Amino acid sequence: QVQLVESGGGLVQPGGSLRLSCAASGSGFSINGMAWYRQAPGKERDLVARLTTFGSTYYVDSVKGRFTISRDNAKNTMYLQMNNLKPEDTAVYYCRAPGGTWGQGTQVTVSS
Repeated sequence: QVQLVESGGGLVQPGGSLRLSCAASGSGFSINGMAWYRQAPGKERDLVARLTTFGSTYYVDSVKGRFTISRDNAKNTMYLQMNNLKPEDTAVYYCRAPGGTWGQGTQVTVSS
């Protein structure tokens, strides 16, 4: 069974940066296909970025050019580097494994 633990959230001013981490543990785990989602208050949980099976990446349009998803296979950890943050990026950010396991989430608040 896979377990995911996110970290790195916090309060940042508009234009600032944060790096989220998602550490995975357990058996039968593959970092390929892992993804970041976010859920703003009163809204549905939406995909932000994904590591694809063939090693490439996918981003939703609203974060392209600002967010970067990456991996450290040796550490079984996925990252989300978030630059030029905007107030509309405020949400709880979750990582998700291909089998459907979710992490507990980490709060990101962008505010002056």
